[in-house]
Amino acid sequence: MWSVHYDILIVGAGIAGSALAHALSAAAVDRKRPLRVCLLERSLAEPDRIVGELLQPGGIMALKKLGLEDCLEGIDAIPTYGYCILLGGTPVHIPYPDKHEGRAFHHGRFIQTLRAKAKQAERVEVVEATVSELIECPLTGRILGVRATRKEEGAVAKEAFFADLTIVADGCFSNFRSQVMGKAAIQPALKGYFVGMVLEDAQLPIPKHGTVALVEGHGPVLSYQIGTRDTRILVDVKHPLPSDLKNHILTNIVPQLPAALHLPAQKALENDRLRRMPNSFLPASEQGAETKEGVILLGDSWNMRHPLTGGGMTVAFNDVVLLRDMLLDVNHLADWSEVKGVLHRWHWARKPLSSTVNILSVALYDLFAAHDPVLDVLRTGCFKYFELGGNCVREPVSLLAGIEQDPVMLFRHFFTVAFYSIWALFMHRRQVGSADGKPVYARPRPDEYPMLAFRSLQVFWKACVVFLPLMWTEIRP
Repeated sequence: MWSVHYDILIVGAGIAGSALAHALSAAAVDRKRPLRVCLLERSLAEPDRIVGELLQPGGIMALKKLGLEDCLEGIDAIPTYGYCILLGGTPVHIPYPDKHEGRAFHHGRFIQTLRAKAKQAERVEVVEATVSELIECPLTGRILGVRATRKEEGAVAKEAFFADLTIVADGCFSNFRSQVMGKAAIQPALKGYFVGMVLEDAQLPIPKHGTVALVEGHGPVLSYQIGTRDTRILVDVKHPLPSDLKNHILTNIVPQLPAALHLPAQKALENDRLRRMPNSFLPASEQGAETKEGVILLGDSWNMRHPLTGGGMTVAFNDVVLLRDMLLDVNHLADWSEVKGVLHRWHWARKPLSSTVNILSVALYDLFAAHDPVLDVLRTGCFKYFELGGNCVREPVSLLAGIEQDPVMLFRHFFTVAFYSIWALFMHRRQVGSADGKPVYARPRPDEYPMLAFRSLQVFWKACVVFLPLMWTEIRP
């Protein structure tokens, strides 16, 4: 059967795939080295997802490097200026520094603008088709392309698409991850679920700021405005899921949210269908040496972090910026030895940002979703650390926003929080009782110091257990 050969074949027209197709085309034209690119997507209809709706300032910076910043226009995107964290009803304001801002939006609308850019790109063919398998050379095992079925009527059952290089960007539920990675494959670690709904005309504690409510006895609740009238709320739920999710949220979660969200949340629970997404952690394994030749993974099919910090799209766009420039320096995309060298450089070039975002997302989730006394000390210490303001807020939020790319800075702040938590154990007042219906606070007595010293060792050990394995997954060769 007749088929077309492309320079690059991209499977998946999501965040990473659409951006890469446009970026390769635009940069190739500028370098007067046009590439023929095919972008395959199972459905080009507007997707409906509950994550991928908050783009951090670092992601906007990458988007500008790709010439895609106008994709944020005309989709009712809302500027975001930082975060508000609530613990026990007490807020702490964490603004982005230096007038940086992010954007929040409906995921599907943003995807459609990215796809429109890809369709307009020179020598890029966007095909609506379901990819069913990778075409593997029977002699060398190299991936030569894919077989896919077009959505149009009368389409051939399985059509072959060939390319010098195949890039798989088919998302967190990737069908080809194990086949591509081979011995280097790592199974995603499930951290729980986000259950999402959209609130109408809700008022957040600080307008145009992401709100993280630390709920007693349960995981964090994240909310941010994604449209003029729409506010996304994401409720962390552990595995296994409760049998009655709506009742769980209405009974255990909503009463602990800011009062202004109670009525909109109740209405959403009555009228909307709850959506859920698994929150998984998947560290990136280096590609090229032990993985299939002729194919690479990109985006969530290869590397995932907890969505609490909203850093996924920032990492994806930064990956595209780096990969675009490196691939265009390859003389022959069919020469795997040359591509393998690019993959090695790309793997380590992306580390400053990806490691920072990945480690922070999981470590912060472990603290905010604390269900044991030791982690609770760290969570309270983290909140009090942010209350200090200054660089105790500026640098951590710069890391979270993707403005700063520095795992060493993250290490320093994380363990500063641990030591500050220990100091707070001895020096900060805590509730010791109540009188006339009012709480009574007092500092620890000297006779409590031995017990607090033992607890301090537990806190430091827990901080090491949370952070250091995450650091190792990112720096290991």
